Amino acid sequence: MNQKRYFYPIRHFFPLLLATSLVACGGGHKDQKKLNDNSTATYQENTPEQLYNNGIDGIKIRKYKLATKQFELLQENFPYSGYTPNAQLMEGYAYYLQNKYPEAVKQLETYLQLHPNSPDAPYAFYLRALCYYERISDVTRDQQGTMEALSALNDVVSRFPGTSYARDAQLKIDLCRDHLAGKEMLIGRFYEQQKNYEAAVTRYQRVILDYQTTNHVAEALHRLVEVSLKLGLTNQARKTASVLGYNYPNSHWYRYTYNDLRKYHLVSEQTAKPTSKKPGFFKRMWYSLTSIF
Repeated sequence: MNQKRYFYPIRHFFPLLLATSLVACGGGHKDQKKLNDNSTATYQENTPEQLYNNGIDGIKIRKYKLATKQFELLQENFPYSGYTPNAQLMEGYAYYLQNKYPEAVKQLETYLQLHPNSPDAPYAFYLRALCYYERISDVTRDQQGTMEALSALNDVVSRFPGTSYARDAQLKIDLCRDHLAGKEMLIGRFYEQQKNYEAAVTRYQRVILDYQTTNHVAEALHRLVEVSLKLGLTNQARKTASVLGYNYPNSHWYRYTYNDLRKYHLVSEQTAKPTSKKPGFFKRMWYSLTSIF
């Protein structure tokens, strides 16, 4: 969904092996040539350290399939090596970089089952959530993927509060919620066009109640006024319009609503005109909930 950020786990080397790993990964073009020359070598010709560093080098030069193979060879042939847990994690990352999200999720879940208390567990949970997030589809399509992403992101926030992973996950949660609200609005507009007003109202009310912090609330209120006017429910239209005007006085949705009220001769001295003044968030939400329902 968004452009990927290329990153590595907080700890992708064991402390005792850090020095030798840094030496092995620091050769630039020379290391790239060496990796190309050894890419078809069998595992017997490599140590766990060499296979792991080959995988890291493969990621650095964006040869992700090669990196995946190196990590797989390490796990298959050296299951008790100290490098194996990190190879499991980095294989998941290599799959992610190839846009192979189901494979990445499977690998990351295996890692988390085997190493639930690893210091890199927050990273693994976050990367798993990103795999779901990257698969979010357009609002015109089924939103099961968005719900899965929302669940995985909430898992990161609840398990690792206060971390950078949780902060980024929260931003993405807000985007997921906005996406789901957009889907509700799409369905609501369809029902309204089909003159299935009861179903349309249900969708618009769901946006107002369940997705109050999204960008779709103003339109949902406008659509409720629109439906009320079509049904001849003038008192309800005025009531909802007053909530829209109070919460979003300078929005184009309230301007549309104000014009609709004028067409139906429902504008009175008490009807607020569109302005640039906007009340605070909590005051707006309290007024919204106590005024409509």
